[in-house]
Amino acid sequence: MEKLVDKALNQKYFKTRWQIPLAGFLLALMGGLSYAWGVFIVPLVEKFGWTTTEATLPFTVFMVIFALTMVPAGKLQDVWGPKKVSAIGTILFFIAYISASFVGKFPYSWWLVITYGILGGISCGLTYACVAPPTRKFFPDKPGVAVSFAVMGFGLAALVFAPLKAGYLIPKYGIEGTFIIIGVATFIVLSVAVFLIKNPPENWELPVKKNAKKTKHTNLLIRDISPTDLLKKPIFYTMWLIFALVITGGLLSMKLIPPYGELILGLSPMEAAWAIAIFSGFNGLGRPLAGLLSDKFGVLKVMIVTYIIQVVILLLFPIFVVNFFTLCVAAAITGWGFAVTLALFPVLTAEYFGTKNLGVNYGLIFTAFGVGAISPTIGSWIYDATGNYSYVFISAGFLSGFGTFLCILLLKKLSPYKLLENHTGK
Repeated sequence: MEKLVDKALNQKYFKTRWQIPLAGFLLALMGGLSYAWGVFIVPLVEKFGWTTTEATLPFTVFMVIFALTMVPAGKLQDVWGPKKVSAIGTILFFIAYISASFVGKFPYSWWLVITYGILGGISCGLTYACVAPPTRKFFPDKPGVAVSFAVMGFGLAALVFAPLKAGYLIPKYGIEGTFIIIGVATFIVLSVAVFLIKNPPENWELPVKKNAKKTKHTNLLIRDISPTDLLKKPIFYTMWLIFALVITGGLLSMKLIPPYGELILGLSPMEAAWAIAIFSGFNGLGRPLAGLLSDKFGVLKVMIVTYIIQVVILLLFPIFVVNFFTLCVAAAITGWGFAVTLALFPVLTAEYFGTKNLGVNYGLIFTAFGVGAISPTIGSWIYDATGNYSYVFISAGFLSGFGTFLCILLLKKLSPYKLLENHTGK
């Protein structure tokens, strides 16, 4: 009788499991909405007389706090489950936005640093930490497609919401009103996600279909790795370094392509904005494709091919990017690289270290994103010092090249198949 109950339960969860990546998509989408900060910079400068650095600081703090929060948030997600942790993040997000709306009464950069930067960054870490782990647990058969669809929301948010903020909300309702509207919308959407999100039960197993073909790219480990053991393994530091190195090119492109187009190529602001829209489109819509390819060919192989192309475009940036069309091509390639990194690193983490502690383990890997987040600031500083963006993109190309080399080593020397052989003694 118990087996019959378990079988019925398995079928029930199998039929409804796509609600989990949908919930993850909504969680990521609202996190990405906060991520689309650039449209606030000019209005803040014009209204409060801030410098560009002061107007950018809340977002810089947001990025760093977001990345650092992923570690404790991931641990809480592993222990408490995604529903409780994402619910806490939802409430804090609402408080962060409503508090930020009082910037008119406290017209200082530090007010937004505290409300939007610190509290908002914590909120984003709590909600985003609940995107990949439950999705991966429900989809051992299709990890790439499912996880990449869930995290797609983060990439699409800037494409969808940045024009809405800049073209409608801020002109009509002002900075303060926009924060309130975003806060309410975030609370409503995240509440739906909280209702949908959950882990599979401990005795849940994927129903086996007749004639089903098993992919050789999943379920490779026979045991889960704890965070303590993870930090003792050289492979963790290799993966962390790869993440930090390759994400730099994407973050630089995201922030510096618009000024490069305007200042170096002489494009109009609208043309430069189109280039970054293309980046966002490839970043968001490219993630499911990255997942599909990884399920078919393997995560590391997709990464390596993508990063080689990214390295070439970054190294040749000053020579290749000479007009609007080539700027859009570069934006598309670096946007695709960004999509591959953020879509597939959670999958890669699960392949090497299992799913039991995926929240905190991926959180530890994700701290590399915080390091990469300072790269646009460094790039802007290099431009101010030299008057040339060429050094910035070429440097990013060399960093990405080193990350690609480490990816190749990871594939050759530390493949999951060899890890599996070591565990099984074959």
